[in-house]
Amino acid sequence: MSDPSSRLEAYRAKRDFSLTAEPAGSEAPTSSRRFVVQRHRARRLHYDLRLEMDGVLVSWAVPKGPTLDPRARQLAVHVEDHPVEYFDFEGVIPKGQYGGGDVVVWDWGTWAPARTDDPRRAVERGELHFDLHGQKLAGRFVLVRRDEGGSGKEQWLLLHKDDDHARPGWDPEEHPASVKTGRTNEEVAAEPEAMWRNDLPAAEAAVVVARPHVPSWDPPTEDELDALEAMGTAGSWSIQGHEVRLTNLDKVLFPAREAGRPVTKRDLIRYHAVIAPRMLPYLADRPVNLHRYPDGVDRPGFWHKEVPGHAPEWLQRWRNDEADPGETECYAVVDRVAALVWMANFAAIELHPWTSALADVHQPTWALIDIDPGPRTSFDDVLVLARLYRTALEHLGVAAMPKVTGQRGVQIWVPIAGGYRFDETRTWVEKVSRAVGRTAPDLVSWQWHKDQREGLARLDYTQNAINKTLVAPFSARPAPGAPVSVPITWDELDDPDLRPDRWTVHSVVERVQACGDPLVGLVGRQQRLPEL
Repeated sequence: MSDPSSRLEAYRAKRDFSLTAEPAGSEAPTSSRRFVVQRHRARRLHYDLRLEMDGVLVSWAVPKGPTLDPRARQLAVHVEDHPVEYFDFEGVIPKGQYGGGDVVVWDWGTWAPARTDDPRRAVERGELHFDLHGQKLAGRFVLVRRDEGGSGKEQWLLLHKDDDHARPGWDPEEHPASVKTGRTNEEVAAEPEAMWRNDLPAAEAAVVVARPHVPSWDPPTEDELDALEAMGTAGSWSIQGHEVRLTNLDKVLFPAREAGRPVTKRDLIRYHAVIAPRMLPYLADRPVNLHRYPDGVDRPGFWHKEVPGHAPEWLQRWRNDEADPGETECYAVVDRVAALVWMANFAAIELHPWTSALADVHQPTWALIDIDPGPRTSFDDVLVLARLYRTALEHLGVAAMPKVTGQRGVQIWVPIAGGYRFDETRTWVEKVSRAVGRTAPDLVSWQWHKDQREGLARLDYTQNAINKTLVAPFSARPAPGAPVSVPITWDELDDPDLRPDRWTVHSVVERVQACGDPLVGLVGRQQRLPEL
């Protein structure tokens, strides 16, 4: 058995451990046979397959990821051995360092060599058969060496045998969440929960990073949802200790889209209840403006801000003491599951939270970028502009996330630290937007009035003002099929299947369960905006 310390020399030579959070490697060899696959977004997305052997993690970078599809032949590049401390590393490697990017533990478990008693020798000979027992991966895999690529690194093929665990068409990208924390790469990049300290012993190196406190909410129980389904056209629904009076439950609020079915008020109420733990982080502790469609979205809707007199006593309220005569004085604060249910019964199709919180409504917590398409703007044009913002914000080192609007556009939410005023965030967003607009002048108009824009898109920075709002993440939109405004990752801007109204109240819950919410990691983030 060779010395694991000597086998880690190539790994250490590429890294500056005063800057990177990665472990340097110090543990003694073990006889354990664990495996881990880490989803790693560096210069390019790839998956790192690591098999524990003789006290180190023997590693391959797999660009398209391991799969259970027996027909797939995935390229796997044999890279340097990694220290065993790396086994459960999930966090961020600083940019400028080797492998800079974010890492999640995509799968882990144990492995066993097959057709050999000496797996290290099998690797040296260029063919390793092994069985994986993970949470996502299982069954017989084979690694076969082909040749060296242009980089001088060994090119291998990774394949899955056609056994009982094989699944034709199985795509690792459809299962992106970490098995360690349930988080996505985007969530880890936004708020890493721990960093490695290389000046400490490996057993003490995982230092917890303080994160903003984001309240959490429990979803409704199956019994509560069953009670909703069993109810007639009206009744009183008990949910999480609150009684909500429901009416006209079978009334169609959204006509059907394509081959789908109409969406009733009951459907919207159920959706609000189920999605509440995901939507409430963007609504709680701030006033909300409502866009109501009590006669359905195929009839004109209207804005409603004042809390009506028949609202339940438990509905949180905020009184605007600065309201001028005729202005709204009492706003709703949606801070619990039952409040979202009441909003759905009130036919509040769209929820627009303020970008400032109750602590100081003159102090925004988000800076907003709105790519507002014109009649001549295609969604491909919108994506061009969104990618330009992606490049600009990455260059500035600013954390932000996009979301599709559920209609035609894309919006970008930028978390900011306390102390900013709206004139400052509006000026900052305008400067960034002007730079983006200069890069694609044929797509953008700066005219205020729509009839003067010649059908072009407007990069709207004016929403950065008190009581100016954009639709909440996961809010429905007034269109057939009940499309939803959904946070996405920056990488999804390159997805050929992306559409601004791709997800509806019937499909978005499944997406969130599989992929998480890439924006939630930015809630409460205290970010200073760089000088421009």
